[in-house]
Amino acid sequence: MENIGFIGLGIMGKPMCLNLLKAGFKVTTYNRTKSKLEEVVGAGAKPADSPRQVAEQSDIIITIVSDSPDVEQIVLGKDGVIHGAKAGSVVIDMSTISPSVTQNIAARLAEKNVEMLDAPVSGGDTGAIAGTLAIMVGGKKNVFERCLPVFEAMGKTITHVGSNGRGQTVKLCNQILGSVTNMAVCEAILFAQKSGVDPDIMIEATKNGAAGSWQLANLGPKMAAHDFAPGFMIDLQQKDLRLALEAAREMHLPTPALGLVHQLFVGCQANGEGREGTQALVKSLQRLAGINE
Repeated sequence: MENIGFIGLGIMGKPMCLNLLKAGFKVTTYNRTKSKLEEVVGAGAKPADSPRQVAEQSDIIITIVSDSPDVEQIVLGKDGVIHGAKAGSVVIDMSTISPSVTQNIAARLAEKNVEMLDAPVSGGDTGAIAGTLAIMVGGKKNVFERCLPVFEAMGKTITHVGSNGRGQTVKLCNQILGSVTNMAVCEAILFAQKSGVDPDIMIEATKNGAAGSWQLANLGPKMAAHDFAPGFMIDLQQKDLRLALEAAREMHLPTPALGLVHQLFVGCQANGEGREGTQALVKSLQRLAGINE
């Protein structure tokens, strides 16, 4: 087995790292907040003091952090991965960031004969814990095939989608689909409530039909129960939607539904709900409808 480096132990990263350890991989890990290292070190991971040190001890280095500048800093910055990575090693960025930034990082790594895959994920914290994530991978096919056993320790649906940056593009498609569907679920929940129908009964009646979706089956019951604990935070969703809107603008592509759901999430953020789960989108619509719950 190849030695794995893992950088970023947030809501998604920590369970992904734990699943790599369960699969038998030797893992060296780094996180800016040191307290988050405790569980994975207790499970057998080796701590490192910097991304550079992680790279020095690893054949495949995985990063999963918040945004494009974070990935650039971790990979290309002072004490970054690029300064410790050996020729022939692979950097896999599993964050959701700009496709163009991904391509620039891949080009910089290539100058040192280091390969890169962009492999953003979907499935939320439940998928990360269960090891059932959907993983969309951009990069060379032979590098993807080399890293497939690593992906299989963390995900269930693993798809090579093309060259560097394409994984990020497909992830942004995923975020458009998910967020706009989330808005439809919010509208249906409120429509049922206003009509005097128990929203849980509505969900049960529709989730396995043509209108069924992951958002309806998983976020709908949370909306009905007023459970807004984050599986995926609004602030992170908004970062992804910003990336999608920026890319659409560059392509002169109209995305009216995406723009609307982004603005509704802005309403949540303005009300201090940015760290709640994306199911809290329903609160924006409740406010518009004059519903106080």
